[in-house]
Amino acid sequence: MNTNDTICAICTGTGGAISIIRIAGPDALKIGAEIWQGAATLNEKLARQMLYGHSGGDPALAVYMPGPRSYTGDDVVEIHCHGGALAAKRVLDATLKAKARAAKPGEFTFRAFVNGKLDLTQAEAVSDIISAHSQMALNLAERQINGALSQKISELRHQLTDILAECESRLDFSEENLDWSHPDVFIIKINEILTELAVLATSAKTGMILREGIRVVLAGRPNSGKSSLMNLLLGCERAIVSQIPGTTRDTIEEGAQLRGIPIRLTDTAGLRDSVDQIENLGIGRSRQTISLAQIVFWLLDASEPDLKAEVAELENCAANPNRIIAIWNKIDLVPQRILPDLKCPSVKISVLNQDGINSLLDLFEKMVWGHEHAEEPEIAVNSRHLALINEASALLPETVEHLTCEEWELAAILLRDIIAALGSITGETIAPDILENIFSRFCIGK
Repeated sequence: MNTNDTICAICTGTGGAISIIRIAGPDALKIGAEIWQGAATLNEKLARQMLYGHSGGDPALAVYMPGPRSYTGDDVVEIHCHGGALAAKRVLDATLKAKARAAKPGEFTFRAFVNGKLDLTQAEAVSDIISAHSQMALNLAERQINGALSQKISELRHQLTDILAECESRLDFSEENLDWSHPDVFIIKINEILTELAVLATSAKTGMILREGIRVVLAGRPNSGKSSLMNLLLGCERAIVSQIPGTTRDTIEEGAQLRGIPIRLTDTAGLRDSVDQIENLGIGRSRQTISLAQIVFWLLDASEPDLKAEVAELENCAANPNRIIAIWNKIDLVPQRILPDLKCPSVKISVLNQDGINSLLDLFEKMVWGHEHAEEPEIAVNSRHLALINEASALLPETVEHLTCEEWELAAILLRDIIAALGSITGETIAPDILENIFSRFCIGK
């Protein structure tokens, strides 16, 4: 990306009360003064003051933030106009006409990275904050943007650099009788670094769950209570509930969070043999959705006279019982009934009376994390970080072997590769094409 010209974009979503058009680059102040007028003119003396005026005939506020003390590190002007697509587009069109260039996705944050305002992990956290769907995910992103991961990686690189410096000094001054440390000191330190990298690597699963969420599908026969449970978990009447079997004909999907875990919750058509062509289309879609689910909440009617028929469909689909939670619903109607044993974890609930829901959520949480009530992570790496951590970790045992044999040159070569891999996490050593790929995933205006 070019970082020397002046770029602009609408950096707020459509439909809000206010729209913000951001202009960044060497001509930001000149272009801002051209497209916005007020009682006072945008100038350096009024920097960081919100000024009232108009742009294109509409009332608008403007603020000038000179670099390097701005989000991008460039000179920045923001125009705050009325919300809605049309008013914002008119200001943006005027900005483009004044010779600013339309910003690419993530280009403002890319400039912040290039200008040293953020490192790469902090820049990625900007995107994570925007896409966070739970409080835990938001807290994690905020810690990362405040440098929690950067600091940890920097500490590890510093320790490795110290070891590399001694290896190189042994090569450069091999004839000198200097006060060098014993190789065992470095071997102990490298093993400690390997342990710390392993801890970071194990956090990747948590990071993936919090950033991407879990696909949860509600499945079962008609009238088992799938739509009622969906409404209860969402806290609103999203799905139509009826005593008539086959009410749900298509999949219904909504975002939610359960125990701080972001999910995509999908209600499906009840599984049964049907002669209704439209219902069969919905049932076919249900089976496909179930096959793609990470976790299935399988609703069973505990009050149904024929429990074998109720369980039969579950057993047909339970190729992987570790991803299915069997939910015996309507237990309030048959509180003393003995229910069949199942291959997958099961829980008894009453959606009507809201009984057993906490037990269901405990099972869900245990299935996601491997245990109940996970603590909020301080750091959780993403898939890009994990690949680089694994790359560095794979080289450390061989480095220990070379240090043990006092093969300083071979150890130094590996240490440089390890330090470079970890530097790619924070962006200190990373190829331009990888940077382009990372920032292209951002939305326009960020």
